Amino acid sequence: MYNLFKLSNGLRVVVEEIDYVNSISVGLWIENGSRNEDEINNGISHFIEHMLFKGTKNRTSKQIAEAIEDVGGQINAFTGKEATCFYIKALDSHLELSLDVLSDMVLNSKFMEEDIEKEKGVVIEEINMSEDSPEDVLSDLHCEAAWGKDAISLPILGTSESVRSLSKVQIEAYVSSTYIPENSVLSIAGKFDIKSIERLVEKYFGQWNSLDKNITTYSKPEILKNHLFKSKSIEQLHISLGIQGLETGDDDIYPLLVLNNLFGGGASSILFQKLREEKGMCYSVYSYISTFKNTGLVSIYTGLNPNYAADAVNIIKEEVEYFCKNGITEEMLRKSKEQLKGSYILGLESTSSRMFSNGKSTLFLNRINVPSDVLKKVDNINMNKINQVMESTFRKGIRNSAYVGESFHMESLQNILEGDTIAFKNKKSTRV
Repeated sequence: MYNLFKLSNGLRVVVEEIDYVNSISVGLWIENGSRNEDEINNGISHFIEHMLFKGTKNRTSKQIAEAIEDVGGQINAFTGKEATCFYIKALDSHLELSLDVLSDMVLNSKFMEEDIEKEKGVVIEEINMSEDSPEDVLSDLHCEAAWGKDAISLPILGTSESVRSLSKVQIEAYVSSTYIPENSVLSIAGKFDIKSIERLVEKYFGQWNSLDKNITTYSKPEILKNHLFKSKSIEQLHISLGIQGLETGDDDIYPLLVLNNLFGGGASSILFQKLREEKGMCYSVYSYISTFKNTGLVSIYTGLNPNYAADAVNIIKEEVEYFCKNGITEEMLRKSKEQLKGSYILGLESTSSRMFSNGKSTLFLNRINVPSDVLKKVDNINMNKINQVMESTFRKGIRNSAYVGESFHMESLQNILEGDTIAFKNKKSTRV
């Protein structure tokens, strides 16, 4: 059973009652992430996520953790490009405690100077750890290749320099203007008393307000034709290739998921079978979809010996062309739809996954994606829709790319990618 309501202060609340479980998941979503920053304060959203665990007027940092862990629960948070989420999973008997702790963190955090300076060291080490991961470096680099200087390209963690420059005044002003009920959603999923839920939420979040409001808005960045390389002394060359995608909330995402699943979504996909099973060029190769407000991207990833780079990129490009030229069969569509439905339903088997799904959908779309509706949309996908979505995504070709590894002949890869494709030439495509 779902319910969606709003408090008088503007906080949206989405609840899903699941009476056959004995747990509760509570998540507070703030529509604020690295995309809402600039080069000067880059990383402040992620830093604030850390700081909300450092102590409040009512609890020390240790007491925040103990309040939940002492009753067998879990408390954590994450920051993305467009949202930050603080969440708790516990037994259903601890719903009120969960609401108490989350509201205390958001409304009463102290942001002590000493804690800020300590946490800068922690976050900078997290940045250093990310810099040691070529996949993380590649992800940030590809964002820059795809969207240039738009704020969506800013790294979620920020830079060591931007984090060091953060001040107490800057942090408190940012929290006051962006961590506001109008920008937020409280998502609750699990076993609870539906009759008392509004009263409980009002008790802990009803007084949340701010005089300095900054309602979140988004740019409309263009997908660029761009190719970037970052040198790292590692064995493999890590490659990410970008194709025009779809924005958050576009119902065409379901046909695109079908296409992506067939092209690079698993071990039976075109990419995996060609590059790993047939050619033996790599261990890991796949494609995935990223959706944001007003923009989106389909990314193709592989990591391999730099000596194979030109052949691999050429094969991937040819496979994209072949995929677009020849399309898919009714049987491929049927199988991919079943795979998509199965993975979707299996992904909703816990209260935390239901809370995440409901919270994100309400935050960005102001609606609940009910599983039965999603399954119906998948079932309704037909070949006409598949071809329409193919036209607006894969047939536009590989637009941008990013590479992380030792120095190599990037110009040759760029020439391969920017050569004629069947999206623009009526030539017969052949597999390599």
